[in-house]
Amino acid sequence: MDKTIFITGASSGLGKATAKLFAANGWTVIATMRNPEKETELTELPNIHLLKLDINNAKQITQVASEAEKISPVDVLFNNAAYGLMGAFEGTSDEQLTRQINTNFLGTILVTKSFLPYFRARKGGTIITVTSSTANIPYPFVAVYAATKSALETWTEGMSYELNEFGINIKTIVPAYMQTNFGKNAQMVSHQNYQEVFNQYITAMKADANAKKDTPETIANVVFQAATDNKKQLHYTAGDLSTVEYEWLRKDGIENVIFTMNKRFFENE
Repeated sequence: MDKTIFITGASSGLGKATAKLFAANGWTVIATMRNPEKETELTELPNIHLLKLDINNAKQITQVASEAEKISPVDVLFNNAAYGLMGAFEGTSDEQLTRQINTNFLGTILVTKSFLPYFRARKGGTIITVTSSTANIPYPFVAVYAATKSALETWTEGMSYELNEFGINIKTIVPAYMQTNFGKNAQMVSHQNYQEVFNQYITAMKADANAKKDTPETIANVVFQAATDNKKQLHYTAGDLSTVEYEWLRKDGIENVIFTMNKRFFENE
């Protein structure tokens, strides 16, 4: 039986890698992005349909969900669209904070809400949302980003109770750093009173730059697993770095982890 996946943020990175993987496995892929007219690679694949979607636009979300269902009933919703906000929290504008929360959290749950009537009517479906290992172990200067991802983890857990009765699975994929343009596309903020400590953090991070990053293709394989394994598992730690961090958290606990992170980034001689 043919299956269909709906993907947000499919223009690059994990979203694009996931679209290509599912298409290669015979799925119908509905790939959404803000500027589909600029996409050239995915248009070459016959079972991929491109739709325009900005998940900050609530009205557009509802319209696109309806349009997608007319193309093919959606079996898997993959919430991938997000971006990073990095720098001193005090340096962020109210508009930057609002957009970060609206994109990473509110937009994601509104996309999900728009598909729930279809899933419920069919008594089935899988919702998969990309979070981040920063939801488990926050890094410096990404507090709001980490909070949005942590919120999605808790939202997923709470929603699982509501959706069980209708045969709908809800899950998260929890990657760490990937070899993508995520860092380059992150919105940077600054505040002069935090610049010294921020520079100290960046210097320490660059010294750690030899740490292996997972590829989007590797994480896409975990997405495919979550979409097809028929398990009630809520969270999928994705990639080597995320796995190492999660095991560290389980072993030492968050207080010791934060203590060690402070020494790592801010107490170097």
